Amino acid sequence: MSRIGRKPIQIPGNVEVSIDGNLVRVKGPKGELDWTFRPEIEVSVGEGEVLVERKGDSKHDRALHGMTRSLIANMIEGVTEGFRKTLEIVGVGYRAEKKGNTLVLHLGFSHLVEYPEPEGIKIDLPNATTVVVEGIDRQRVGQTAAEIRAFRPPEPYKGKGVRYQGEEIRRKAGKAGAK
Repeated sequence: MSRIGRKPIQIPGNVEVSIDGNLVRVKGPKGELDWTFRPEIEVSVGEGEVLVERKGDSKHDRALHGMTRSLIANMIEGVTEGFRKTLEIVGVGYRAEKKGNTLVLHLGFSHLVEYPEPEGIKIDLPNATTVVVEGIDRQRVGQTAAEIRAFRPPEPYKGKGVRYQGEEIRRKAGKAGAK
């Protein structure tokens, strides 16, 4: 049996979880999320916890078991605490600014990169070289951060570009022939 899938998910007091057929709806202080799970999985709400069980024992069903439990746990965590990803911009003249709901990035191109803030996501700029992406949906937060990073991924020679906070860049030596 799946060790992750078997674990019950504790529901905090300020969160409401309801199941309607194959739809899980989680409502909390930060917002509301819903997700449709596969018919091979059974989800039930008990006293203060959510239980995820599978109907069959095929490899596919076992894979869905743990994934479904993790996604529902992420939904509960998202509506109570939320998720955040922090990006760092490294490079001379590289910076970010916010104009209304649009993130404007200066990344060394001949043009400015404009990124509109997706629905349900909040983008903050504590300073010109730090971008904080926040939201209640873990997948959306990660996807938004990945899209911003993709505009100028860090390069291996000088390490310039947009990187996740704490990300280590493997550096290359470069040319050693010129003397």
